Amino acid sequence: MKRKARIIKNKARCKACGVEIQSKHRHDIVYCKCVNGGIFVDGGKDYLRRGGDMDNFIDLCEYEEEK
Repeated sequence: MKRKARIIKNKARCKACGVEIQSKHRHDIVYCKCVNGGIFVDGGKDYLRRGGDMDNFIDLCEYEEEK
């Protein structure tokens, strides 16, 4: 049986501007500081939603395996 992972931190870094962003709660969409869109994260610990220029996206999420 496949185990689920619980989201501890929903965060990412933009390669273009170097800014780390973190969504801390549901519907908390956070953008990097890039002028032309950049990247965003959303969902806090409830779900993972990412977008923007995915070529500039570095995933920094932290998970905990549920028992």
